[in-house]
Amino acid sequence: MNAHEIAKSHAIIRNTPAVNFFEGAILGNGGLGAVVRVRPDAILIHFGHNNVWDIRLAENNQEQIGTFQEIFEKVRNIPSDYKLLRDDPWYKDYLLLARENYKKPYPRPFPCGSVVLGFDRRRVETLGYCLDISEGLCRVDLLVDGEPQYAELFVDMTAERLWIKTVNAKRVPVASPFNRIKMLPDPQTPKSLPKYTTAISEAERCLSFRQVLPYAEPIDDTPAPAHAKDKAFCLHVCVSADIAKRKELRVNGLWQEMEELERALSGTAPFIAVVELQEGLAANLPQEKPVAVPTPTVASFDAAQQTARQQWQEYWSKSALFLADKVLERTWYHNLYFLNCAVRSGMTCPGLFANWSYGNIGTAWHGDYHMNYNTQQPFWVTFSSNHLDKHLPYVDMVHHLLPSSRAWAQNYYGMRGAFFPHSAYPVEMTMNPYPLPTWGWEVFETPWTVQSLWWHYQYTMDKDFLAKRVFEPLRDATLFMIDYMTRPDAHGPQWNDDKYHIFPTVPPELYGLQPGFKRNADGLCDLTLTRFLFHAFTEACSILNRTADEQDTLDGIQEILMHYPAYPTAQTDAGTIFTSVRDEEPGIVYNCPANTVTVFPGEEHGLHSSPEEYTLALNSYKYQQNEGGNELVFLNLQAARLGALDLEKFKRQIGYCLLPNGACTDKVLQSKGRYPDTRDFDWMSEYGIWFENFALPVVINECLMQSYNGIIRLFPNWPTDKDAAFQSLRAVGAFLVTCERRKGTMSKLEIYSEAGGVCRLYNPWPDASFCVHQGTVSIPVNEAEGVLSFDTTCGHTYRIVSSRGTDPAE
Repeated sequence: MNAHEIAKSHAIIRNTPAVNFFEGAILGNGGLGAVVRVRPDAILIHFGHNNVWDIRLAENNQEQIGTFQEIFEKVRNIPSDYKLLRDDPWYKDYLLLARENYKKPYPRPFPCGSVVLGFDRRRVETLGYCLDISEGLCRVDLLVDGEPQYAELFVDMTAERLWIKTVNAKRVPVASPFNRIKMLPDPQTPKSLPKYTTAISEAERCLSFRQVLPYAEPIDDTPAPAHAKDKAFCLHVCVSADIAKRKELRVNGLWQEMEELERALSGTAPFIAVVELQEGLAANLPQEKPVAVPTPTVASFDAAQQTARQQWQEYWSKSALFLADKVLERTWYHNLYFLNCAVRSGMTCPGLFANWSYGNIGTAWHGDYHMNYNTQQPFWVTFSSNHLDKHLPYVDMVHHLLPSSRAWAQNYYGMRGAFFPHSAYPVEMTMNPYPLPTWGWEVFETPWTVQSLWWHYQYTMDKDFLAKRVFEPLRDATLFMIDYMTRPDAHGPQWNDDKYHIFPTVPPELYGLQPGFKRNADGLCDLTLTRFLFHAFTEACSILNRTADEQDTLDGIQEILMHYPAYPTAQTDAGTIFTSVRDEEPGIVYNCPANTVTVFPGEEHGLHSSPEEYTLALNSYKYQQNEGGNELVFLNLQAARLGALDLEKFKRQIGYCLLPNGACTDKVLQSKGRYPDTRDFDWMSEYGIWFENFALPVVINECLMQSYNGIIRLFPNWPTDKDAAFQSLRAVGAFLVTCERRKGTMSKLEIYSEAGGVCRLYNPWPDASFCVHQGTVSIPVNEAEGVLSFDTTCGHTYRIVSSRGTDPAE
């Protein structure tokens, strides 16, 4: 398989102008992001960057917010027969106080401006665009004087640049079809920020503007005085054509000068443009054109494009799929393309809408880190898809949050370790940005925040990474959970049992905090993720030989696990099901798939489970109702883990959420939850490009191969009448698996061992003999209870062959 060639067959094509932000072609390099809109009169390009944020931060009312125990006692004293806690005047006022900082319009991703390339519609017509995802090249289709021409655009994969070249039908560079160029600082820039400054050199054919992003909050809506920590960005555009200011006939009948950042274009040389974004400390970022911006020539364009092609080829070489189902194949390649545009090691971890923004698009909810699935979800795809470097910005984000999370655990909770916040930003923080008990007391967010760091170790077996990047956050989360669960309020005779409870807590954006703490104890998400955390930390101590050093902590874990609360369940006409929290009525419409979290992310239940546990998990999945908007990846991944995903229904849901640009948005599925019948079901689509849905390939991966329990399972949710092949999907244990099944016959199975160790595989041929080869050498294989196991050596490939060679389902 050649993933690069397969990706090329899945170009994103639009045969009409793309005038809407969500119709435009998506480009990016994991830092810089660009949206290419094709208007009937111009090409309009919006720029954003993961590193560019409005970094102002409000941290008011720290004393008035109080401590956890103080607020807990006050909430406990609110009469339990109140309908809502905010019926209590004190609590209502406290919510306003605690929400005050978050209601500020900052921090947020800051849009980095736009570039307009306009033309005379009497000569030029736009037809649409073709985005070649195999190399990140957008070709805008034009008719110039009746002849086809193309504007080719791509983003440099290592420098924060976008390149543009115009060519004819034979791909020969041609003169500019554009008659003007214009830079647009973001139109929604608030007055509380300093006004941008400009620098224009007609001799050098360059335009630029510089925007300072203050560190300090404004004073009476006036920008704060300069500070050493102020940030800034500069957007520069340089062209090969001559630029000059001219007068234009306006609608009022007067001839007026072009605007400050607009110039006419002329000349007969091939048209090349380069747009560069620079960002950093304001003190280090001059207004002048940076020396590093290359001169826009055909040669410089071609050299940059060749480098970008090589980098895209390297990206696509990490893994590949070939599916008879072309909708799912297209979904896999499109979303891995978007992932590469959105995330890059060394760059700031993307927030809700990654590196694409314009005006208020891409800035809702501060574009922040929501730690109750939104931030974690996009990185689920990085493991099995074999793009582990894409997970590193998330790891960096966790370490960025550690100091403030530790401070919050100590100062607010009076406990050890770290309590990770519900919402957070990539800016300096000294307190929890969202201290509201309503959602800020979602305790499960702490183990969930650190979970994927453990996965990174499991999928790589990299002990150095475990020691340097994973162990510390795992330990801090563990210490907090031990202290939280062993408090007198969470354990004792008042519970009428000997359990250590997770109390109070809040299920994922359901119920909130309630009078009498109804439905605020032992949430299913809390229990399964805390158990996952405890097991991960225990294993990490063993691997790193730290058991003796951490014995007190490990003893605390064992004490809790020996007295662990039962998972909440309910009886229904479909049998016993899990519920999201104690005392929950079955059948409620969930915000996210909260009663199937033991399947994922808890990884306790799945196809490996006993019949009784599997039935319980499957019943829970089938009985669940979900309002939509948070489940496109999440719920379908759970279904795949159970081998219960209806692929045709999954494809229809993808189609329902699909935007014209090829990405999937979040859409409502039903009312009777939080949404009334009058709610627009596509209301979330206008807020930005939802980064979280780029994880869609992980659902497809889990249909083809699973390894979450350390045993490789092939085609657990794939029909035998649909051909499928995959190459280098990554499994737990640092194994890269390549497998092919055509017409029901498994014709190829190879496993590459990165780290050595024992490879375990559910036997796909229970009725046939088999053998394992490493080169020409036959490898001994053990089989027990349907699982094959064999020793591997680091850096070797193992070929598993059946005497029958057919799939077990045949």
